[in-house]
Amino acid sequence: MAERVLGAPLPIGFRAWDGSVAGPQDGTVLVIRSRDALRRLVWSPNELGLARAYVSGELDVEGDLATGLSQIWGLVRRGVTRRPRLSEVAKLAWRLKVLGPNPDAPKEEARLKGALHTKSRDRDAISHHYDLSNDFYRLVLDPSMAYSCAYFTSDDEPLAQAQHNKLDLVCRKLGLEPGMRLLDVGCGWGSMIIHAAKHYGVRATGVTISAQQRAHILGRIEAEGLTGRVEVRLQDYREVRDEPFDAISTIEMGEHVGESNYPEYASTLHRLLKPEGRLLLQQMSRGRNAPGGGAFIESYVAPDMHMRPVSATTGFLEDAGLEIRDVHALREHYVWTVRAWGQTLEERWDEVVALVGEGQARVWRLYLAGGALTFEEGRMGVDQILAVRRSESGRSGMPRVRRELVAR
Repeated sequence: MAERVLGAPLPIGFRAWDGSVAGPQDGTVLVIRSRDALRRLVWSPNELGLARAYVSGELDVEGDLATGLSQIWGLVRRGVTRRPRLSEVAKLAWRLKVLGPNPDAPKEEARLKGALHTKSRDRDAISHHYDLSNDFYRLVLDPSMAYSCAYFTSDDEPLAQAQHNKLDLVCRKLGLEPGMRLLDVGCGWGSMIIHAAKHYGVRATGVTISAQQRAHILGRIEAEGLTGRVEVRLQDYREVRDEPFDAISTIEMGEHVGESNYPEYASTLHRLLKPEGRLLLQQMSRGRNAPGGGAFIESYVAPDMHMRPVSATTGFLEDAGLEIRDVHALREHYVWTVRAWGQTLEERWDEVVALVGEGQARVWRLYLAGGALTFEEGRMGVDQILAVRRSESGRSGMPRVRRELVAR
C-alpha cells in the first residue's frame, strides 16, 4: 500500500506496531510504534508530521538516521517518489484504522505570539533555542561554547582546535590590535569576545537577548580575570547606542533577524562602525526558493529563522554603505562541525536525556543528522563576509587586509 501511495519501491525498511514489515530490513528501518504516528501524517503529510511523530517517540529509526534521510531525500530530489494524493492518503488511513483526531503537538514545539520580529517575539524565539540549558550546550559544544561553524585545517583536527582556528581567523581578518574596541552582535556564550580579549588585547563588548547566555559569560569573565576588558549586555542590537567601534563581528546572528528587518540590521552595523573599521559577518545561506530553515527547524529549533543567498546578504550590506572586501565560503567545514556535535550527542545521550528530556534530545538528534546532510548536499551554505566602512575621503586603509587574506 505504501509503495502505491509513494509511486516507487520503498527505499528503506518499515516495521509496524503489530510486527508487520515491508521493504528491505538489512539497512535503515523506520519503526512505526503506534497508530498515532500515522494519524499525524494523515493530518500533516509532510516534514512537520514526520517530525512530530519522531519527537514524540511514535516513530523511530533503527540504523543510521542520516543515511535514511539521505536515501529518502535522494528519491524525492530525483522525482522517483511523488506527493501522495489526498484520496490515496485517506484510503490508506481507512485501511490501517488510523482515522481520528489530530494528536496534540509535542511540548517541544515552539508556540510564539505577536508580530514577526518584534523585540518581544525575537526574545521568545531566541529563548526557545538558546535558553534550553547552559549545561546542555556545555555537554554538546566544545569548551569555548562556540555554537557556529568551525574552521578545520586537517581531517583529524579536534573540534576545539577547529573552533579556536575560526575565532583566530575572524580576529585576523578584523585586524584586531591591543586597545581596539570590538563589538560582537549576537555574542552567544562569549567565545568571540573572550578569545579576542585574551589573545588580541582588545576591549570587547557582546550583546545578546538570551539571559542564560549572559549569565554564562559573566561567570567566564570573572573566572578568566577579564573584568574591565570584556562586557556583556542583555540588549537587542537595535538598542545599541555607543560611539562607533573599531571593529564588529556578528557570527551566525543574521539568520534570526528576518527579511524585513535586515536593512535595519545592516544599517545598524554601519552606524556602529568607525570609518575605516571592519565588519566580519558569518552567516548561513540558502537558495531563493527555500529561504527558511524548513518546517521542522522553524517549529522545533530556530523559530522565525530566515536565510537568503549570500549575494542578497552582500547586497543588503552594500545598500547600508559598507564595502565588501572578501567572501569566504565554509560550507564543508559545517558538515564536519555538525557531525562532531552529533557524535558527542550520541556518546553522551543518557546525560542529555537527563538534562533536557528524551523529546528534546530527539529534536537535536534529528536536527544534527539533517543539518549535516543539508550542508553536505549543498542545500545550505555558510560564508564569512568581510566589509569595511569607508571614510568620507574614500580611503579605506585596506592594503593590509589584502595581505592577510592571501596569507590565510
